[in-house]
Amino acid sequence: MSVNKLRIGVIGAGSISDLHFASYTKSEDAVIVAVCDLNRERAAAKAEKYEIAHIYTEYKELLANPDIDAVSICTWNNTHAEISIAALHAGKHVLVEKPLCKTVEEAQRIQDAVRETGKILQVGFVRRYDTNAQLVKHFIDNGQLGEIYYAKASCLRRLGNPGGWFSDVERSGGGPLIDIGVHVIDVCWYLMGRPKPVAVSGHTYNKLGNRKNVKNLSFYKAADYDAERNTVEDLANVLIRFDNGASLMVDVSFTLHAKKDEIAVKLYGDKGGVELEPEITFVTEVLDTITNVTPQIDNKSIDIHGAFQNEINHFVSCCQTGQTPISPVEDGLEMMKILCGIYESAAKGQEIRL
Repeated sequence: MSVNKLRIGVIGAGSISDLHFASYTKSEDAVIVAVCDLNRERAAAKAEKYEIAHIYTEYKELLANPDIDAVSICTWNNTHAEISIAALHAGKHVLVEKPLCKTVEEAQRIQDAVRETGKILQVGFVRRYDTNAQLVKHFIDNGQLGEIYYAKASCLRRLGNPGGWFSDVERSGGGPLIDIGVHVIDVCWYLMGRPKPVAVSGHTYNKLGNRKNVKNLSFYKAADYDAERNTVEDLANVLIRFDNGASLMVDVSFTLHAKKDEIAVKLYGDKGGVELEPEITFVTEVLDTITNVTPQIDNKSIDIHGAFQNEINHFVSCCQTGQTPISPVEDGLEMMKILCGIYESAAKGQEIRL
């Protein structure tokens, strides 16, 4: 093992962690030395699969290991803040899965800890790291679409409430908005140039629940799936206004009487537009003719494994060089203001100024 390799501990060995484990394993500049999970059997299974030396069931014991340089946090949302802050103060760099945490106050404390310790914290906004998103950003940064003044996105599941902690508001902080909505909101905001959000007007609906009665259609179930417990919304929608006059419209669902699942990410500028999802296409004017332009690329939609590999590679590089990640803690805090503002708007039935 090279002495320059970043030594990684992974905290939380649930389903999302496999994308972290696999990506670190493929990295030439990192090595996984420890795994932690409340379920020792699950941690041990990951340790055996990825040849990891140390197994923990208490994250504080992992953080006390001086041979660990950085951690990936893949735990329930309600633990992100506590573990991130502890890791930073233990001298570890941090990659924390989205969302950054559950509340704006928690996000502010994490940001304070980053600034106090000088350590790297990267938020797991993985869609930023997909090659197609970076291609679109390259086009936008070079003026090909002009001023981006409007974007809209959907991530609609007809039957996709995973149950378990995902449907427990105390652990998750919310339903589809904070779980999958954060992805499409963030990638739009990122590609729009991260303008300052000034107001949100949102709605949430709790109409259908877990829909355990539905037959003949399979869907992902969390490890602790329990159809009897559901305290999160089925559907959320929002209009976000920014200080530069731009706006973003989003709707997301765990469950909905829809014909099919839907993913769409679209941005519109005064010189052209782009559909990032479900299939990347640019729209422009050529000789006074509106023209659709399809780039010749490997993947027409997100390559999730490639995006995670890019995310992990970027994190490792930032830890080694001191470079600020392209998804820094400041963006995680701003996203929590948006998400919490949407839930507040829905609860009060009025627009919320941020």
